[in-house]
Amino acid sequence: MYNETVMDHFMNPRNVGEMKDPDGVGEVGNPTCGDIMKIFLRIRDDRIEDVTFMTFGCGAAIASSSMATELIKGKTLDEAWEITNKAVAAALEGLPPQKLHCSVLAEEGIHAAINDYRRKHGLEPRPETGHAAHEEAGGDAE
Repeated sequence: MYNETVMDHFMNPRNVGEMKDPDGVGEVGNPTCGDIMKIFLRIRDDRIEDVTFMTFGCGAAIASSSMATELIKGKTLDEAWEITNKAVAAALEGLPPQKLHCSVLAEEGIHAAINDYRRKHGLEPRPETGHAAHEEAGGDAE
């Protein structure tokens, strides 16, 4: 069902854990399917210096979270905002169609954490996108 890249990120997730004193935190998910992602950002000079995550969910959700952290580490906030679920899925060399919504979770988590950072710094949050996509996909309870 999963390719080697997905299995590698599921079995050996990168950047796992809770961050002490993060600059931005995003928590997203669908309690119905059980996929919940919490992502922590440390930001210096508008750039993501460090990122960690904690995800409760299926293998695809964990692999998507891991890959998302790899994709945004070192990027500016604007560059990280532009990372889409499709980019996460492509970096994982594909997800089964019924698991694509897990990559949406990663995109939403990045957006939520960036908007948390923006709010903490008196900036207007960017418009949310994609929240309904995960729920509309029905999630999964693997």
